[in-house]
Amino acid sequence: MSALPSRPRFLPPLSIAVLIALTVGLAAGAAAQTWGLPGGEATAGGIAALGALWLNALKMTIVPLVFSLLVTGIGSIADAARTGRLAARAILWFGILIVAATIYAVLANYGLLAVWPIDPEGGARLIAGAPATPDNLAPGAPFSEFVKTIAPANPIRAAADDAILGLVVFAVFFGFAASRLPEGQRRPLVTVFEAVAETMIIIVRWVLLAAPLGVFALGLGVGLSAGVGAAGTLLHYVAILVLAQVGLILLTYPVAVMFGRVGLVHFARAAAPAQVVAFSTQSSLASLPVMVERAVDVLGVARPTAGLVLPLAVALFRITSPVANLGVVIFCAHLFGVEVSMAHILAGMLTAILVSIGSVGLPGQISFFVSIAPICVAMGVPVEVLPLLLAVEVIPDIFRTVGNVTADLAVARIVQGGDAEPDLGGEI
Repeated sequence: MSALPSRPRFLPPLSIAVLIALTVGLAAGAAAQTWGLPGGEATAGGIAALGALWLNALKMTIVPLVFSLLVTGIGSIADAARTGRLAARAILWFGILIVAATIYAVLANYGLLAVWPIDPEGGARLIAGAPATPDNLAPGAPFSEFVKTIAPANPIRAAADDAILGLVVFAVFFGFAASRLPEGQRRPLVTVFEAVAETMIIIVRWVLLAAPLGVFALGLGVGLSAGVGAAGTLLHYVAILVLAQVGLILLTYPVAVMFGRVGLVHFARAAAPAQVVAFSTQSSLASLPVMVERAVDVLGVARPTAGLVLPLAVALFRITSPVANLGVVIFCAHLFGVEVSMAHILAGMLTAILVSIGSVGLPGQISFFVSIAPICVAMGVPVEVLPLLLAVEVIPDIFRTVGNVTADLAVARIVQGGDAEPDLGGEI
């Protein structure tokens, strides 16, 4: 069973166009707030409806896309584990590090927002222009109710009610069960879900072609309500996400030293060229040749090990995914004043881990919604400001890629273990 192939990221000009559209929209809205908008409330209502339409067009793909990606993603992990002991060891480390990163994500993002809270006035200005929050998005229920929702009694109803956690859990069981079928039954079933996922991705690509227009409409609405005061909150958001990911990157170094038995300076020197490529391309796939070269020539990883572990890491492993995605949701929770219960934090953590499997290899703009919207729903956090946050995602996304590449090299060194060719243990 094969996962969806890795794809190049959406062309950088789209990210730039979306960022420009947000800036122009905020400025135009602020100007209209000062000097008036032709057509008055009717024009403002039409612009708001356009932004809401674009957001709904994105949201309509979430349930089928997440389910299909999880089924095919789980199958790819099962197939990889069957290829041998080395692949299974790599996947085990992927799982350990993803869980550790998810715990770090909650502690780091809540900690950063406790030290540097969102300005209430700026936050209010940002959400003032967002589409109305649906009534069914609310703070979490007691832990006992959360436990009941882990296994949905009716998966179809769970999908219709946006009960994302239950749907994700069902998709995981479905994927593992499908991997146990005979080849003649398994292959056609997986092909169907691969086709569904590809179809949803095509729809999302179409919707994203209108991203500058949709984000302009949403930005104009924010500008009309808040002027340019919301810009400070967006910068605050970018800073929080970048700081959380920089912290994760720094923690990767001692992990490599402790479990990979490599000197700190040696690992830093080995990782630096791959990090530069990741920073400039925002693509783990584009960084793969440099990662293999540095792992073999500098870290002492055997070429067969590097040739298996690093492509597997690029295909299946994104350590920064739960950190950044939970960071977005936690920031939104603080922005809207949503008190998230411990049960729903656990639901968000589990959802973040599972959806990170399915979203690997997707373009950044697509994975932003596919990964974050289910976590928002699982934690009872509104999703209405996500298009505005997408417009500035290009900056945190750089650090996502750098973190992933650093962790990929660390795992390659850890899986190699004591069989490395050079003696690297003494260099600190």
